[in-house]
Amino acid sequence: MKKLLQKRVLIPFLALTIFFSGTAFKSDFFEIAKQIEIFTTLFKELNMNYVDDTNPGDLMDTAIKSMLADLDPYTNYYNEQDVESARINNAGDYTGIGANVLTLKDRLVIVEPYKGYAADKAGLKAGDEIIKVDNVTVADFKDDAGNLLQGGAGTRVEVTYVRQGKTENATIQREAVDIHAVPHYSMINENTGYIVLRKFNAKTSAETKSALRDLKNQGAEKLILDLRGNPGGLLREAVNVTNIFVPKNQLVVTTKSKVEKYNKTYYTKNEPMDTEIPLVVLIDGASASASEIVSGALQDLDRAVVIGARSFGKGLVQRPKKLTYGTQMKITISRYYTPSGRCIQALDYWNRDENGKATRTKQENYNAFKTKKGRTVYDGGGVQPDLELDETKLSPITKAIINENLIFKYGTEYYYNNTVTDLKDFKLTDTDFKNFKSFLKANDFNFETKTEKAFADAITVAKEEQLDTEIDANYSDLISSLNTYKNKAIDKNKDQLLSLLSDEIVKRYFYREGLYTYYIANNFEIQKGVEILKNPNNYLGYLD
Repeated sequence: MKKLLQKRVLIPFLALTIFFSGTAFKSDFFEIAKQIEIFTTLFKELNMNYVDDTNPGDLMDTAIKSMLADLDPYTNYYNEQDVESARINNAGDYTGIGANVLTLKDRLVIVEPYKGYAADKAGLKAGDEIIKVDNVTVADFKDDAGNLLQGGAGTRVEVTYVRQGKTENATIQREAVDIHAVPHYSMINENTGYIVLRKFNAKTSAETKSALRDLKNQGAEKLILDLRGNPGGLLREAVNVTNIFVPKNQLVVTTKSKVEKYNKTYYTKNEPMDTEIPLVVLIDGASASASEIVSGALQDLDRAVVIGARSFGKGLVQRPKKLTYGTQMKITISRYYTPSGRCIQALDYWNRDENGKATRTKQENYNAFKTKKGRTVYDGGGVQPDLELDETKLSPITKAIINENLIFKYGTEYYYNNTVTDLKDFKLTDTDFKNFKSFLKANDFNFETKTEKAFADAITVAKEEQLDTEIDANYSDLISSLNTYKNKAIDKNKDQLLSLLSDEIVKRYFYREGLYTYYIANNFEIQKGVEILKNPNNYLGYLD
């Protein structure tokens, strides 16, 4: 009885200790302590008395993830392996097989082998599906199977994989892999430089400075900075990259939180490299977080012309918090605001729709702000480019094709059925597009529009009200019209789809290095940037 009493006193006492020692005192703190005691008691009774054996670790993992799912998708729990993966991502280097790998339930798919690294040297190709790592079957592995491929430099790993229906084996010798934040930079023409930023890790600003220095030595008097597809990363590196182009002591970003110590202003701290070089920044719907800080700040300061498509719209800031036993959580602590005062967060995770999905800020609810020169910019929906390009914005049907991984899968099929030896001569034809449409059909691609879903919901209600016989014929006509539209929509998006297919296929033959070479000669956004930079009056016209 005495021990039981001690336990009952100890649990709320520990809870009180945790919250008193935290960074923010909660007025409802006794309620929190009460709920912790209830949960602890429930967890103990469940594991002791449930009819079948339970796994406390799995149950707790489910409980934590279910709780966090009600918040935003960036507040996450990390076990020991996840913590190491996050460290690798921020450091920009790791030890492994040297490939971008997609983890599925029953297999690991090689998305992109890095040229000259272990997986490439072992002969693995994009599209290979790893089903076994050493003696572990991927389908039977409960944790992140991608971790099975990591290990010390020089160690070997045996993999069994499926390629085009055939099962094969390979031995890969792991090695240190250096993932560059700047995977490519080059001269587009005699006076225009081009720098690609893949992510914002600890090396980003240093690599960007080095690239710019080299390009200027080669004669660069104008610059295109490519942030397309860049998911972000370290906030301080976003400030440092902005600092390359704007003066010292310039406000770049502000963070605001309910916890006072997280309310911060970030100013540039160093002397810039070049505050005058004409600058175009490319963004798209996958440019997020730190990418939006850079593009938003350069736009607010009238320092660059931003072109492409509206960015992702992630205006939330996370910070890791250490937990016990080597685990961590990443928690959203604040929102960030660009120099003009706008927050570009697009999704509202705290006011969800009837299906539990985050709602998107409507355009009529955007607020107007002013850049340094008085141009109007808006919050609420990502960074809106100074020049929006239809070619950059993905259509709904293109998004659906990408989400079903069909661009990637067709790239694999094309690679094994065609030979490409000269990058300069590569160009997809109308016949290739026709083959792609047949490929979509063979893979049962079925794009459901919002209109189609609404009609389906309406016919369900009509059946309940016994009105379906009255509207059946009309409904069939509507569905037929929608199917006709969907077939036409694929043709309407031909240029966009061919561009995405070309990018994927070029990587198969010439790696990512070849893709950037192909971009410079063929990419529409880059060509548009060059066009803007060619005419000083045109360039300045966007900034006035």
